[in-house]
Amino acid sequence: MNLIKNVHNFNFDAIPIDSYWNSSSDNELKIHNIHAYPAKFPAFVTTNAINYAKGKGVEIKTIGDIFCGCGTTAFEAKRNNINYWGCDINPVATMIARTKSRKFQINRLKKYYNEIALTCRKRNIRDVYDNACERLIYWYSRGQYNKLFHLKTKILSNTPENSDYRDFFLCAFSNILKGSSRWLTKSIKPQIDPKKRLVDVYKLFENQCFKMFKAIEKLPPFEHSENDIYTENFLDNSFSFPKTDMIITSPPYVISYEYADLHQLSSLWLGFADDYRELREGTIGSLHHVYNFDDEKTKLNITGNNIINQLLTKEKGKAGSVAKYFLDMQKVIKKTRSILNKNGIAIFIIGNTEYKSVKIENARHLVESMFNVGYKEVSVTKRKISRKILTPYRDEKGKFTTDGNGRKVYNEEFIICGKK
Repeated sequence: MNLIKNVHNFNFDAIPIDSYWNSSSDNELKIHNIHAYPAKFPAFVTTNAINYAKGKGVEIKTIGDIFCGCGTTAFEAKRNNINYWGCDINPVATMIARTKSRKFQINRLKKYYNEIALTCRKRNIRDVYDNACERLIYWYSRGQYNKLFHLKTKILSNTPENSDYRDFFLCAFSNILKGSSRWLTKSIKPQIDPKKRLVDVYKLFENQCFKMFKAIEKLPPFEHSENDIYTENFLDNSFSFPKTDMIITSPPYVISYEYADLHQLSSLWLGFADDYRELREGTIGSLHHVYNFDDEKTKLNITGNNIINQLLTKEKGKAGSVAKYFLDMQKVIKKTRSILNKNGIAIFIIGNTEYKSVKIENARHLVESMFNVGYKEVSVTKRKISRKILTPYRDEKGKFTTDGNGRKVYNEEFIICGKK
């Protein structure tokens, strides 16, 4: 780790890749791959962060993750026998996180699966396609939609209401929604594949459940630790978040609202929203509320202002969304310090990006925000990005692309640490 004394004179680009944050002697458990999720960091990053904090003399009884995503830190805290709480505004994410970090009886899971499969095989399928929302009609053929509706109905009728077991099968259902739709496979943006060959819904569900069963069966035994996951906005002051000894989290990037777009099928099918765009509201950097750019810009720290002034020469609309993101992150950093116990430690994993040749220095902005609210011993190192779904490339217009000929702007990320 490189101790930072003056954030404005510090050269983030000159930081070498730190092998400690790029490797592990343990293979990642299959439980981490039960559901696709964008921008997911490797599980060993959490365990390495825990060991790093312990090496700094931090006594860790509770870990908090304020952007818990699909629950990587939730599971690894459990694996290390440490109490955990996490929150995320995305209900699809918290459903996956709960499923990954809960304890299941495998025989009970298989019993529920057999009951679901048996009732599905009766194939008494009603045609409800004409009652579907317009967005789901866009993505599904009549036959695929009706089979999915039938399958979801059987999951709900054969699992206990408000139970971890229902979450398990809804998680399995969620992960087959793209595969059974017209969605272009492995696309980072919602787009139709006109040549896609549709796969049988029931076979997809069977394969997904068996994959999840194997992941559960291969889990090592765990000691008991508390594990709470909330579907909440960390910046919502009406919810009281617990105090914690350590925060490990990966904040969203400026385009975080796109995560709602990527999860639109699950959000609509599982009833989390009538319109998937509703889930953009409240996300970090969202402009889905009253926002006076000129007034709010004055609250930005120095790094934020410098970047916004550059963006204003390129595109005012983008400058507004980035400014909102920076302002929200300044509030986030202030609140993280308030929930840390004395001598607590916070570790943030975040990368920089670029828009129309303007470097969006998320890491520098975050570090300055930490200094401004009183974090001590702020230090930083760098790791190579690996296995993230989010593409590292941008095209000539500054938009994300999978084309390897584009500019590679998302291939490294920073590990930033500070103590209370």
